[in-house]
Amino acid sequence: MSTAPSPAVRAPRFERSTALLRSPTFVIGALILLFWVACALIGQHVVPQDPYASDPLNSLTPPDATHWFGTDQLGRDVFARVIVGARDILTIAPLATLLGTLAGTAIGLVVGYFGGWVDNVIGRVIDALLALPLVIVALLALAAVGASNATVIIVIGLTFAPITARTVRSAVFAERNLDYVLAAQLRGENAIYIMFAEVLPNVLQPIIVEATVRLGYAIFAVATLSFLGFGIQPPSADWGLALSECYTLMAGGAWWTVVFDALAIASLVVGVNLVADAIQGVLDR
Repeated sequence: MSTAPSPAVRAPRFERSTALLRSPTFVIGALILLFWVACALIGQHVVPQDPYASDPLNSLTPPDATHWFGTDQLGRDVFARVIVGARDILTIAPLATLLGTLAGTAIGLVVGYFGGWVDNVIGRVIDALLALPLVIVALLALAAVGASNATVIIVIGLTFAPITARTVRSAVFAERNLDYVLAAQLRGENAIYIMFAEVLPNVLQPIIVEATVRLGYAIFAVATLSFLGFGIQPPSADWGLALSECYTLMAGGAWWTVVFDALAIASLVVGVNLVADAIQGVLDR
């Protein structure tokens, strides 16, 4: 028996895809994301200067024909470091978002499906975690276990899990008493099958929107933690780390050591948010 989707299923998918491609918001956001993804993948092979090479004789050089974005306090080319700096943040933020989405979805399915005392207990824990500022929780966790790329992924992912869990819980509440769920229960299907095979496909839309929104927050969180010294560590060209190393130089007029990294973070977050808004608008319709 063929498992290919029926025409009735393919038609709405095609319409949603077409609507996304026709959305200026989605196209602009996707182009920004594609640019930074390309920088992360091949940036180090195409930049004109070595992003890690120090040149003390040319430190704090303003933008010119040789150094398009100038140089930092060690004489490193800022343009090359901005391009290469996309790699770490576009590795850590998506992985943290994926971890948070998977964990939050599993928790939300369990809480929403069973309800009752399960919802009362786990729901109160989720509410308590959501009352704590994300950055403070992440800083405490990283201070306890030590900063590394792996721990940043785990900490950010786990701090995002309660937010996703609350979204999924609300969606499952709206589905658990519908006919298809009751029919699966009458067939004797176990709870795990019903949650993941029956309910999950019907709550994917809010999960997709939540994941894209969380990605923007994850990018900002990674940059913030790096700026505070608890995220990506030297000698990485990470943007948040670059801001931490150079922001004091602005007082001396070396604005180029900070502005371009800040613009890179802002553009990436804006691109993700534009894509998230377009996806939410299409799915809502």
